Amino acid sequence: MFTTEQPNPRTAQLDTLPTLAMLRLINDEDQQVALVVAAALPAIAQAVDVIAERLSSGGRLLYVGAGTSGRLGVLDASECVPTYGVPATLVQGLVAGGLDALVNSLEGAEDDAEAGRDDLVALHLSAADAVVGIAASGRTPYVLGALRYANSLGAATVGISNNNPAPLLEEAQIKIPLLTGPEVITGSTRMKAGTAQKMTLNMLSTAVMVKLGKVYGNLMVDVQAGNDKLRARALRFVMQITGIHAEAANQLLQACQWEVKTAVVMHRRGVNAEAARQLLTEAGGRLRTIIG
Repeated sequence: MFTTEQPNPRTAQLDTLPTLAMLRLINDEDQQVALVVAAALPAIAQAVDVIAERLSSGGRLLYVGAGTSGRLGVLDASECVPTYGVPATLVQGLVAGGLDALVNSLEGAEDDAEAGRDDLVALHLSAADAVVGIAASGRTPYVLGALRYANSLGAATVGISNNNPAPLLEEAQIKIPLLTGPEVITGSTRMKAGTAQKMTLNMLSTAVMVKLGKVYGNLMVDVQAGNDKLRARALRFVMQITGIHAEAANQLLQACQWEVKTAVVMHRRGVNAEAARQLLTEAGGRLRTIIG
């Protein structure tokens, strides 16, 4: 039996507890998750370096999962677009059963290994790409089918599993075991297993974007300023980096369609938006290369 499917003796009397005691017990279990992820940091770092190299060379990052694991991959991928200003095609999430499975439970879809392969074929997967398979059990056929196909093309493959040993880890070139153990509710891997997966995906995408020059210090300088909140954030970033006042920062941002890095380079180098963009292109989009 998978460890994620085993009964948890610490929560065996969960239904008899007062509300606060129940929540404390759930919280106690959740506190173990960060330590589990910490144990996997060397493997996560290896995955970050490989994925960043693939994306720097024109490849893509594709998450593949079913159920909770698939939804978490789609969530992480979708948030890269506004946060880091990347094309929607650069980081994508595939979930067994397609988009309908994001809001409806389609449990049988995960048993179709050919569908995992077919979904990658539809995206024209190539050796330039990186594929991250996510499965709490470590043996979801949809995810295994996807990783086997990715391996056959020479794509980089990463496996995230909450069980070890697991076929997913055997299939993946880079193996990330997140051994969260028995769940508070037996088999409910949307809990500790899902939390560990979410933390790991946050690390993967964040660290990759830092390596791609999407962050200066700890500022998301490629943020897409598509609403008032994000425009205010962009304004603060330009002011913080350059030291100029709000009116001057606002003028710079309006002159370059609210591109933070472009505005900063315009100020520091005394150039227009077009020249600033050219400098950024020559620097591979890395603001620190230009302004230190």
